[in-house]
Amino acid sequence: MVERKASVERNTLETQVKASINLDGSGKARFDIGVPFLEHMLDQIARHGLIDLDIECKGDLHIDDHHTVEDVGITLGQAFAQAIGDKKGIYRYGHAYVPLDEALSRVVIDFSGRPGLQMHVPYTRASVGGFDVDLFQEFFQGFVNHALVTLHIDNLRGHNTHHQIETVFKAFGRALRMAVTQDERMAGQMPSTKGCL
Repeated sequence: MVERKASVERNTLETQVKASINLDGSGKARFDIGVPFLEHMLDQIARHGLIDLDIECKGDLHIDDHHTVEDVGITLGQAFAQAIGDKKGIYRYGHAYVPLDEALSRVVIDFSGRPGLQMHVPYTRASVGGFDVDLFQEFFQGFVNHALVTLHIDNLRGHNTHHQIETVFKAFGRALRMAVTQDERMAGQMPSTKGCL
C-alpha cells in the first residue's frame, strides 16, 4: 500500500505553519501552536481519526488567535489534499454521531473535490478558556477550501460549550477515519460515476 503521508509548510506575514500527517497512523499527535484549546481539539482528530498529526505554528498571537486558527485549518486541509492522492479505493464518504454527556453532534464529510461547509453549532457561550469559539468556523472553512471536501457539521444538542465543541471534533475525526479508509471492494476504482473527483 502506498504511504498516505504529507508535509506542508505555509508562510505568510501573519503565520508560519508546518503540518505533517499520516492518514494510516495510530493517532499520535504533537502540537506547538500556542493556542491550548485548539491543540486539545486537534488531539481529538488524531485520536479518533487514527491519523498522526504534527503541527507547529508561529503566529501573531499578540494580536489574537484568528490568523493562527484559520491558517492551521488551511495548512491541514492542504496536507489532507496531498496525502489522499487520487482518491481511488477510498470510501469517500464518512459520518459520525458523537455524544459527550448532554451534548450530541453529527459530522458528515465527502471527499468530493468541491469545497462546501454547512456548520450549525448554537454555542451557549462566546468563549471557552479565553478561546473565541467563532474561530472554529474559520478553522473548518480553511480546511474545506483546501482539502476540497464537502463538510456538514451539526451540534444537535448541548448546553456546555466545551462539550458542544468536543463532540464536533471527535465526530470530525471519526468521519475522516471512515472517509479515507481503503475499501477492499473498491480497490483501484474511483468512488464516483464521473470517473474523477
